[in-house]
Amino acid sequence: MSSKIVALVDASVYGRSVCEHAAWIAGRLSLPVELVHVLTRPAVESADLSGSIALGARTALLTELTRLDEERSKLAQKQGRALLEDARGIVAASGVSVSERLRHGEVVEAIADLEADAEMIIVGKRGEAADFNKLHLGSNLERLARASHKPLFVASRAFKPLQRFLIAFDGGTSSLKAVDHVSRSPLLTGLEARLLMAGSPSDELKRKLEGAKAQLETAGFTVSAEVREGAPETVIAEAIEREAVDLLVMGAYGHSRIRTLLIGSTTTQMLRACKVPVLLFR
Repeated sequence: MSSKIVALVDASVYGRSVCEHAAWIAGRLSLPVELVHVLTRPAVESADLSGSIALGARTALLTELTRLDEERSKLAQKQGRALLEDARGIVAASGVSVSERLRHGEVVEAIADLEADAEMIIVGKRGEAADFNKLHLGSNLERLARASHKPLFVASRAFKPLQRFLIAFDGGTSSLKAVDHVSRSPLLTGLEARLLMAGSPSDELKRKLEGAKAQLETAGFTVSAEVREGAPETVIAEAIEREAVDLLVMGAYGHSRIRTLLIGSTTTQMLRACKVPVLLFR
């Protein structure tokens, strides 16, 4: 049984937004927040100690490198604890129950361990190592979206309370799962809902769209549904901008990595283009 919201925090500018979104979501779902900071070992090129360096000099250098590595590790742990302490203050200020955890290893592996009793995972679009080119996503984001079995909430750079959400609907398994989750969860209750399908759908897909609309209306949502011609990434991005949508809900990575390499991924393109939070379902 799900019992918590897991929020990944780091030193990026998305850190506060992750905490504020986590507090908002936890408040809506009446769940506690677990803040997690993952200490990953940086990739460092091995020193070349071969050649003309004398044995004694090589031993001294190895000793010094080991000492520096230990100091970097201690500093990283101190920074991680400080980040978690600050994050805890942000979340706790909203009255939500919060705990924190410092982890070693890889982010995706950490989530695999933590998501068993998590209702949702929250992460910033870009991590602390991002170069902030708008085409650059956090290095772990796609891996998380493909690996996580729980809904993944990708926080925007700044938090604001949500009032209107748009579900990018294509009739596929993940978009049907998104509709079902939204209809059953209190997370978005009371918000205005939009269903948008891009392209030229078949009669069967149109029936699925109407079925999704009816399911949300039965759950108490005020819903509008529409089909618009055009490429999904263009149609959806334009609708979000024009209609002041606060949250995009969509299925994540419905095709294999090989197919994505050949034709691109709507999920990745939307994550790059959207300035609003994105809630992903696999």
